[in-house]
Amino acid sequence: MTPSTPVVLVHGLATSSARTWGENGWLDLLADAGRQTVPIDILGHGTAERPHDPAAYADLEGYIAGRLPDGPVDAVGFSLGARLLLGVAVDEPGRFRRIVTLGVGRNLFEQSGSDAILRAVEAGGDPTNPVAGYFARLAAHRDADREAIAACLRAPLRLLTAEECAKITVPVLVVIGGRDFAGPAEPLVDALPDARLVVLPGADHFSTPKDFGAIDATLRFLEG
Repeated sequence: MTPSTPVVLVHGLATSSARTWGENGWLDLLADAGRQTVPIDILGHGTAERPHDPAAYADLEGYIAGRLPDGPVDAVGFSLGARLLLGVAVDEPGRFRRIVTLGVGRNLFEQSGSDAILRAVEAGGDPTNPVAGYFARLAAHRDADREAIAACLRAPLRLLTAEECAKITVPVLVVIGGRDFAGPAEPLVDALPDARLVVLPGADHFSTPKDFGAIDATLRFLEG
């Protein structure tokens, strides 16, 4: 790895840097490898401000871009965090040296099931939809703000296009679970000029950041 290059980490919806990167060992393992880590909490999550107005979430890519260190960085994003990092890379490709995405693929180019997730978050659960129900349980965590997460879900979601992804010329590692609803990953891999794919056998969306295969692949990739 390049010790002087900070590693930015951006978590997914309804969680936080502490829960995604701290509890799962990412911050410790990167520190052991001599890397400076820059975990960023998405607006409405973790230690960030938690507005309840959906209009506040209209430019989450700009929110992330404004918190990046100067100079090219390495970046790791999970789910919503990966989507936001790729959006920043489309707009400002020079901000990155290498990017790792976890838990995204085909879903970046299509309308998501965010309406079902929003209903589940607001209702506190959904026994008929396991994915939406899981997000609702995340939003019910003692450190989360359910109203802020609902406001985030109500904001317009930026869909990427293959043409936009073609602007991201830095190396990208796409890591996805074999059972992840966000897949398959091939549409994303094919759209990126310099991408490689790692599929985690048996892993679903929510287990991906906990999977040591994802951590190991990321550490190896960032050494390049």
